[in-house]
Amino acid sequence: MRPGPLVVAVALGTMVSVGLGVYGRVHEPALVAINVAGFSSGTAAKSWLGTAAFALALVQLGSARRMHRGGGRVAAGLHRWSGRAAVLLTVPVAVHCLYALGYQDTTVRVLVHSLAGCAVYGAFVAKMLVLGRPGGPRWAVPVLGALLFVVLTALWLTSSLWFFTTSGPTL
Repeated sequence: MRPGPLVVAVALGTMVSVGLGVYGRVHEPALVAINVAGFSSGTAAKSWLGTAAFALALVQLGSARRMHRGGGRVAAGLHRWSGRAAVLLTVPVAVHCLYALGYQDTTVRVLVHSLAGCAVYGAFVAKMLVLGRPGGPRWAVPVLGALLFVVLTALWLTSSLWFFTTSGPTL
């Protein structure tokens, strides 16, 4: 893959991130959104779903490491399916955050969370676009995967971990 498609993938990912941020900023927060059955609140639901997505991101990290050491089809399958499940778990979280809360910058924690929330989907889009292109630079997918892991970790630290340490691990 020539540098052009990589630049296009990163540009499209950036546009997704900026688009989410703009929507979150201009949208009037509803302060309530969907609540997943079995959870006491939308915040509890997003904290637990975010924790499950973060746990799957750790599986992604381990399976990627194994794949790059010749782990074969089992590691590749685990990586693929844990990634799919992690992204699916983040969708209700993102809907809740964007619709109910919007993009906020009231504290440093909230600002970092808002920025990382926008960046996670941009990094995901860029990685998926590069992944499907044969002949690309060997470093592109691992670097974009690492970026995705870093922003998902930032999201978990600034939301789920914060929620559990301030409210306790309640459902």
